[in-house]
Amino acid sequence: MTVVSAIIPCLDEETAIGKVVAAVLQQNVSEVVVVDGGSRDRTAERAEAAGARVIVEPRLGYGRAVQAGIAAVRNDADIVVFLDGDGSDPAEFISDLVSPIVAGQAAFVLGSRVRGSREPGSLAPQQLLAAHVGGLLLRLVYGASFTDLSPFRAIRRDELSRLGMKEETYGWNLEMLMRVASARLPALEIAVGQRRRIGGVSKVSGNLIAGIKAACSISVTFVRLALELRHRQPLAGDNG
Repeated sequence: MTVVSAIIPCLDEETAIGKVVAAVLQQNVSEVVVVDGGSRDRTAERAEAAGARVIVEPRLGYGRAVQAGIAAVRNDADIVVFLDGDGSDPAEFISDLVSPIVAGQAAFVLGSRVRGSREPGSLAPQQLLAAHVGGLLLRLVYGASFTDLSPFRAIRRDELSRLGMKEETYGWNLEMLMRVASARLPALEIAVGQRRRIGGVSKVSGNLIAGIKAACSISVTFVRLALELRHRQPLAGDNG
């Protein structure tokens, strides 16, 4: 049996997190690890009540939260799924992300928000712009065909361990795409669309200053990693 662990980084998501955890657990996921980044509300309490295992990462930074979640998943996990805790990522697509990996068709699958059905207002203009620019840069530098920087994704646990992820901020999602492309891992993208968040305000799209900071972090990450990975050889066992 394939063991699938889902990681959900959260900060002040008490309105949505219980529903998100319940929806994820309905998708044949073996465990849900919620990483609470120091919420001041009842996020941790409601996540646990819904069936998640909650860990706390007191240090700020999206990448730090995700890395803490990776360190906490079951030792026998075969596949790791990532998604946000605000209800915007449609959990019913988890099986579509996981199935190609189980079938050996891919080691990594990205759920694109800009493809598929999107609820009005679910993606802010800066998110759409970041998706377009990020996809263009990935295509020009690596020949990758990703259309989004979506956090909704799945990857084989062993390949994830070999990627060497380092980013501690909002650039983490982009770093994974760059490392996947540089390592020539078999990758797919599926259309998942996007929903409006269940409650609260986005830490990035709902705040102009935070959005600018995230954009700067993503830009710095791309330049730094592009230079770092320029002469990197594919991982052992990679196709191509």
